[in-house]
Amino acid sequence: MNTDRIKDLLKTFSKFFVSNILGTVVDTIVLWLFAHIIFSDQFYLWTPYFSKNIVSPIISFEFAVLTNYLCAYYLTWRGRLRLQTLSKFLVHYLKYNLTATGAFFIKMGFLLLFQNLFHWDVVICNLVALIFSGSFNFAMGEWWLFRRKKEEK
Repeated sequence: MNTDRIKDLLKTFSKFFVSNILGTVVDTIVLWLFAHIIFSDQFYLWTPYFSKNIVSPIISFEFAVLTNYLCAYYLTWRGRLRLQTLSKFLVHYLKYNLTATGAFFIKMGFLLLFQNLFHWDVVICNLVALIFSGSFNFAMGEWWLFRRKKEEK
């Protein structure tokens, strides 16, 4: 890999990192709202563990995916896409959601692992787990979903 490619990769990762901070903030706020307010001790749709540690992260994940996709599309990898129609935008979003779902399973695995090992609050476990899922998500975006076209290389 040449130095220009390394610089470009670092620049892209920096944009990805900054934009994903917004997604992390959205994820954390929505998770906190659902785990501590909506699924409070007085109201559970399911068991308290399932409501707080499974359902709440799923809901917060979908909010974060939408936020991260918009940032990825309009900021991080905007020069690599030439999607002109709403239908192409939505199909690409579905692909992005698919890769993010893989990252979600990684996040949930680490979240539950940390919660069971250390008994930390679900929000803290989520933040630590996002390090692992974020690395996977960047790799999928850079080398598959938003990969450079042959003429751009």
